[in-house]
Amino acid sequence: MIKKYVQSFLTGDKVILRKITKEDYESFSNVEEVMESRLLMNDSIPFPPTDAEHEKFLSEISSDKDEYMFAIELKDEKVFIGTISVYLVNWNNGTCHVGISIAPDSQGKGYGTDAMIVLLNFIFNYMNLNKVKLQVFGYNRRAIGSYEKCGFQLEGTLREELFRFGKYHDILVMGLIRKDWEKTLV
Repeated sequence: MIKKYVQSFLTGDKVILRKITKEDYESFSNVEEVMESRLLMNDSIPFPPTDAEHEKFLSEISSDKDEYMFAIELKDEKVFIGTISVYLVNWNNGTCHVGISIAPDSQGKGYGTDAMIVLLNFIFNYMNLNKVKLQVFGYNRRAIGSYEKCGFQLEGTLREELFRFGKYHDILVMGLIRKDWEKTLV
């Protein structure tokens, strides 16, 4: 069951980013337990976590001031569709990593691109960082296209780094520097 909410934090054209609340835990679990999502989001063995593991993960994120996870909510419908986060913040060098997870039935509709644009604005204009990095599985073409729309560029390839579907796949390393982001705002 996906719940509806009223509270918002950062607003895009299609989505808002807001804090995650206890009321989101069930919706979060529903998104994260879909095997299609698990195969796209991390490189560990895609075994579904327990509800207790989800709760522990969410409570730890909210207490770490160098990691910021937001709920992604549809702007008009106020429906939770996933999460987006900033993590591994290196304040000395002005860098961070980002990650996003969206329910499969909400993918391919521009919500992820919109959410990433809102998050990048937060990173560059509020956190004052200089570079944003991410890793994406080479077979996740839809995500790669979304990241490129946001201005990310390929910086490297970790060859045959991931074992999925009975064979090895590349992981792409992508980055976006503040000055390149600012060029897209003109």
